[in-house]
This record gives sequence, C-alpha cells and structure tokens, in this order.
Amino acid sequence: MRKILIVGAGQSGLQLALGLQSQGYEVTLMSNRTADEIRSGRVMSTQCMFATALQHERDLGLNFWESQAPDIEGVGVSVAGPESARVIDWVGRLDGHAQSVDQRVKMAGWMETFAQRGGQLVIHGAAVGDLDYFSRAYDLVLVSAGKGELVSMFERDPRRSPYAVPQRALAVAYVHGLGPRPEHPEFDAVRCNLVPGVGELFVMPTLTTSGRADIVFWEGVPGGPLDVFQGVKDPGEHLALTLELLEKFLPWEYARATKAELTDAGGTLAGRYAPTVRKPVGRLPSGGLVLGVADVVVANDPITGQGSNSASKCAASYLASIVEHGDRPFDEAWMEAAFARYWETARHVTKWTNAMLAPPPEHVIGLLGAAGELQPVADRFANGFDDPADFEGYFYDAARAEAYLAQVAGA
Repeated sequence: MRKILIVGAGQSGLQLALGLQSQGYEVTLMSNRTADEIRSGRVMSTQCMFATALQHERDLGLNFWESQAPDIEGVGVSVAGPESARVIDWVGRLDGHAQSVDQRVKMAGWMETFAQRGGQLVIHGAAVGDLDYFSRAYDLVLVSAGKGELVSMFERDPRRSPYAVPQRALAVAYVHGLGPRPEHPEFDAVRCNLVPGVGELFVMPTLTTSGRADIVFWEGVPGGPLDVFQGVKDPGEHLALTLELLEKFLPWEYARATKAELTDAGGTLAGRYAPTVRKPVGRLPSGGLVLGVADVVVANDPITGQGSNSASKCAASYLASIVEHGDRPFDEAWMEAAFARYWETARHVTKWTNAMLAPPPEHVIGLLGAAGELQPVADRFANGFDDPADFEGYFYDAARAEAYLAQVAGA
C-alpha cells in the first residue's frame, strides 16, 4: 500500500486525502488545528462553489451539506455610477446551482470523517524541518497549506505572476438578517457590485455554524476609501464599517442590510495578499521533493470567486494523476506533469482573475452593459464562474466581443 502525506487540511488537502483514502492509499493528514478548533474559530474564507466543483464532492460522496445549504441559482452584476446610482444591473441564471458552505463547517466535518474512516490525523503545525524528517517515510508528500513557512519552498514563477503586491484589501463579514434582493426575491444569487476605481462588493448566501447566513465581502483598491479594515480587531467595529461603506457606495445593498447582525464573534476576516503562481516542486534540505497543491502554487485574488473551486479542481486532477501512476515512483518529472495537467484548468482562472483586477477596457464595459438587455449574455457571463475557459471565446478581445454581441442581438 502506497503511503502519502498531505500537509494542510483545507478544501484541497482534505478532498484529496479523502479521495485517496477511498482508493485504498495509506494517507496521513497534518493539520495545525483540531476539528473542534476549526469549527469554533474565525471564518477562513469566502466560498461559492459552482457546478463542476460541487460534482467533484458528489463523486467522492462528500456533499454532506447539500440539502441544507442555499441553492444559488444566479450571478448578478451591478455597477455604481455618479452619486451611487446604478448604471448597470442584471442577473444571469446558472445552468447548475452553486452553493456555499462555511469552511469551518465543511473542514471540521471532513476531518472527522477522515479520522473515522481510519486515516492517520496528525495535529501539528509543520515547519520545513519537520517535513524533512517526516517525508522519508512516505512515497509522496503534498503541501496544501497555503500560508506560512512551507510556502517559501516553492519559487515564484514570474512569467505567470504579473502582480508583485496585493491588488485588493479584503474584508469579510458573515451576517444574519440580510433581506433578499427585491429584483429576484424568489431565488438566491451571488451579487457582484462594482464601484469603478474604488473596489467591489460581493454578497452571497451561505450555510454557517448557525444555519443560513449571508457573506458580505468588500474588495478595496489599496489606499482607497474601502481600505480601512487593517488593524480593526473588534468584530462589531468591522461590521459597522462594512455597513457604513455600503450606505455610502451601494445604497441598494445597504437597504437590505439595515438589520444585519454578525453570525458569531468569529464571523469577520480582513487581509490582503499578492496573486502569485509558484513553481510546483519544493525541495527539502535533505534533497527530498514535495508537490504543492492548490493555492500553494496558484493563488488568485478572490475577486472572481474561484478559490474553493480551484482547490476542488486541483484535488480532483491530482487524485487522477496519482491513481493513474500506479506503483511507479513519484519523481520530479511526474510532479511537473501532474501540475501541468492541473494548470490547463488553472491558467484560465488566473488569466480571468488578473484581467478583472485591472481597470476594464471599453469592450468589457460594453459586454456588461449589453448583458442588461440581452439575457443570453448575462447567462453566459454567469456560467463563466463555473468554466472560466469560456471567457476565451468573447471576453478578452474587442473584435470577438463585438462579433458575439452582434450574433446574440441578431438571433
């Protein structure tokens, strides 16, 4: 039986561990926190998983909360104009529903399942030296802990990393008491609100430790009026700032947030990081090799909501590469090939995300405007969140965008 060590118990690490476990591998999973500590701790992310990522979980029988989490049936876009008026407002319908489950709920539940199924769970915050010692006992070591010292083993890939500094300041609040968007009270949607030159606000329904809730997520241009959360430790102050900014920049979202309350004392999060693609193979002091997973090697800004989706797709891709490799050694060539297989998916996410961080060119503004008049355009944009490769066909090139809009308008 092949022995595999996975360091990091997030979406990708746990999904991969449980997938390998189901295939008969002897898996050890290292986490710096217990399931109870995760469940009772601070929120770790925003997450909205679209149809492909949700199917990866179903394929492994890990969709434990699918009947409880709200079904997200659309993605809506609003653009603020002068004096906070809406100049664009529409919603595209998804072909398959999306869902969001607070990672405190999911990771804790999956970790307990892994242990119940006989997996070796080690609660230990691993440093490079620890990994060097442990790795000698395993056929393959995967690092899926996207923060801390271990990431330093993976060299930044400058060809694929156009940004050296953070492009957004992030501020998240999980709340109860948010009203529905009156434009579509009969179904749930992720709402993307763009404030040109200032930043973005995302609102999405979720399942958290206390049931149904909503995530209110600001992405502010660094140094701008939304970049005010750094150093705010008090959750109540964080929520008050969130609502104050809503009232100022997005009054239509503020109108449904007047009764919003934090879900719990751990329901806020703030920070920033530079979007970075790293080379996939890390070298230990002894010369051993480890393979980076998900946002260890491809960390995109959350502006396109792709983090948990990419983590799920990476875990599924790596699982297939490992199983198909059989009993052969997991050498550097195999590691490079496994990452290259995942990059065929990830490259589209990175390209789209980096494009959305930049000021939109005129043809993109035209596409967003046209989506308000042409429902097929709105629907295609919404479904791009599930399959970002589709943006190649019409989003990046002005001539292709023009041809696509002419085709839809004439249909």
